[in-house]
Parts: sequence; structure tokens; C-alpha cells
Amino acid sequence: MIDSFLKYIEFEKRYSRHTVVSYKNDLEQFSIFLTSLDSHLTLHSVSYPHLRSWIISLVEDGISPSSVNRKMASLRSYYKFLIKSGTLKKDPTSQLKALRTSKRLPQFAQESEMQRLFEQVDFGNDFQGLRDCLMLELLYATGMRRSELVNLKASSLNISKGQIKVLGKRNKERIIPLNKEVAELLQKYLQMRNEAFGSVNNFLLLTDKGEPLYDGFVYRKVKKYLGATTSLEKKSPHILRHTFATHLLNNGADLNAVKELLGHSSLAATQVYTHNSLDKLKKVFEQAHPKA
Repeated sequence: MIDSFLKYIEFEKRYSRHTVVSYKNDLEQFSIFLTSLDSHLTLHSVSYPHLRSWIISLVEDGISPSSVNRKMASLRSYYKFLIKSGTLKKDPTSQLKALRTSKRLPQFAQESEMQRLFEQVDFGNDFQGLRDCLMLELLYATGMRRSELVNLKASSLNISKGQIKVLGKRNKERIIPLNKEVAELLQKYLQMRNEAFGSVNNFLLLTDKGEPLYDGFVYRKVKKYLGATTSLEKKSPHILRHTFATHLLNNGADLNAVKELLGHSSLAATQVYTHNSLDKLKKVFEQAHPKA
């Protein structure tokens, strides 16, 4: 049933490949835990106390509340699938409650730091340098996720209209506008890419060997370049997504528009960025209002 469930969430629910792998690992981990309790226990014969014991063991092992909550979400989805398919009649996860998590404000780079990155860092004029610069420009100028960047296709571009089509979570497509600077950089890159590798594949961004990018490659590049211009503790591609959203809101962008650009399914996910813009507004108020 696990295989059937994984196919269901991948092809019918259209979850990302990364999510499918995570759900698979969670279910296998829980199954191993059940065997350690009782060799006769299976995923289909568990009750709430077994689930609670697993959660307690995860917490005792130092797993963060947010990670535990994600594992609970995997189990909830699986047992809902079993009930829907008629395999089970009672949902053992119905009594599960999410653990409390601390709300952390997203980290982001300052506008001056991003300006320094693109104006002072020497990326070089060869294919590698142009690709690295474009990679960072796209992450910051569009707010796309790392997985979305990796899976960009050359056919997703419409440079004449200044836009790019992105395939997000659950295979939802969205159109993101491109500024003139990024559009020009894309034209230069495409010319150099075609000269170096021809039409070897349809992926937009390629490694030094002409192969599609992968997550680790993007992470290392972003960490390297952000490390040269920012003092942020965390230097990941997602930081550039946070930076994109925060800078838009700080400069007066509409929250709903930012939601659409980020590909969020609900406004609640986007509202976390308003805390940073509110801090800026408070400083303006304190400096400008006579009674502040």
C-alpha cells in the first residue's frame, strides 16, 4: 500500500518528487520503529498509543518540533489514503496534535549587500561566471525556489515579453516577470550556452560539463557568493527567496501580488514577511513623527 500511496501523491495529488521521497522515508522510519516494539506490528495494525510512542522517541532523539510535525503530516496523509481506499475504517492519527514550534522570522540580506554582490563581485566573463551570476540574479529577481531553478527549461523563457514560466509545488505553473537586466543577461548566457553545448538538453542552466544543475551545486554556489558580501549566518538559496519577498514589501509591494509571485497557496505563508517590513515602518515612524 505504501507504493500505491506514493504513486497517488505523486501523480494524482501532484506532490513534488522531494516531498514524495520525504513521505516514503517517514513511513519506512515509522515501520522500523513499530518492528522494534513488536515484530507483529504493521502500519495497518497500529493505534494512537503506538503513534504517540514514536513521537516521544523522536523528541527524545532531538528531532526539532517542525520536523516531527512534518512526519506526522506524512502519517496523516497515508492513513487518510487507506481509509479512502477502504483498507482501514478508523484513522489512528485522528488524536494527534501538532507540537508547538517557535516562530522564527525569515533571514534576509540587506539591499546594500545585494547591490554589492552584483556590482563588486567579479564573476568572470566565461560560461561558468555568466551562469553563476545568472543563477543568483534569477533567485533574487524572481524569488523562485531552488528546485524551481534547477528544473527551469529553456522553453520556459519568453525574453521578448520579459517573463519566465516556473513549475512550482504540486506542478502548479506561474508566470514571473523579468527585469530588463536579467533578460539581457539571459540572452548573453543562452548564446554562450548554445556555443558551448548546443542543444544537448532543454534544461536552461547547466553545469560546467553541460549537465542539468542539481540542488547541491546551487547551494554551494550561493553559499560561496553570499559569503563574500553578507554576514548572514545562513547562506542558502532560500535566503534569496526571503530577500526577494522582504525587499518587495519594504518598497511598498502589495501582499497579494507577492503571494502570487512566490507561488504560495495561502496568504498566511506570505504574511511572515510583513514582520520585517513592519520593523522598517516603525523606525520611519520613530524618526519622523513628532510624538514618536
